[in-house]
Amino acid sequence: MTRALIVAAALAALATPTLAQKAKAPAAKAAAKPAAPAGPAPADWRTPNPEDVLVIDTNKGRVLVELVPEVAPEHADRVRQLAREGFYDGHRFFRVIDGFMAQTGDPQNTGEGGSSNPDLKAEFFFRRADDTPITIAADQQVAEVGFIKSLPVMTQSMSLAPMTADGKVQGWGLYCPGVVGMARASDPNSGNSQFFLMRAHYPSLEKKYTAFGRVIAGQEVVDSLKTGEPAPDPQDLMQKVRVLADVPAKERPKVRVIDPKGRWFKAELARVAGGQPPAAFDACAVKIPVEVK
Repeated sequence: MTRALIVAAALAALATPTLAQKAKAPAAKAAAKPAAPAGPAPADWRTPNPEDVLVIDTNKGRVLVELVPEVAPEHADRVRQLAREGFYDGHRFFRVIDGFMAQTGDPQNTGEGGSSNPDLKAEFFFRRADDTPITIAADQQVAEVGFIKSLPVMTQSMSLAPMTADGKVQGWGLYCPGVVGMARASDPNSGNSQFFLMRAHYPSLEKKYTAFGRVIAGQEVVDSLKTGEPAPDPQDLMQKVRVLADVPAKERPKVRVIDPKGRWFKAELARVAGGQPPAAFDACAVKIPVEVK
């Protein structure tokens, strides 16, 4: 069965005010938006776990993906396992849609293949506890927007935790540019090996596809991939996919990513919020600086 993305896109109508309404509307003062924070200090950085970083070398350049097992442990484990087996080497970006995503990870390069492993149970949601390593960016009362490592997430308010059987609340990944998700067929539990890298914000995927990581370097490579359904030949491809921990020390890139718990990140959150109400917060607008040497 084809493991294509099944997307129900809903377009909301925007009401345009009449000239009379505009004339009656009081002049609103523009909120003073905080300036961009100064460059990060040494304490603002973190070194990602090399077991949780994929090094994807493509014919267009290198892409680094941070896996986030805190959100989707089985999917992170599967992709890590397949990378270590060399399964992904040579697979094409067979389906690349402008303003959407780039799909790969199929040995048949058609959307119909997978690995010999059993399909995965969906991990559309995770359970957030008091000790979940999340940085809250906006408290929307019934929900909270935040970051777990580089991945933007939304969860129910922790105020609901005392009312749940396990003392936890439900959370899910937000499909911002760079977020990596598992492709599937119509069965929610049919993810296997195919995954996609987002080229745009696409909230209609949330709670329907498992998000398990994010591009932390090389988004420009993802955005440069040849588009098409299927992409025209010669299709761009992943030449080699490795786990950072497995890259020989002499050629292993040194990677550090901004720490969501640091002062710089908190200033960046304030910049994006710009004095607007929490409900207007845009997690996709938050910068996640990275240094690769």
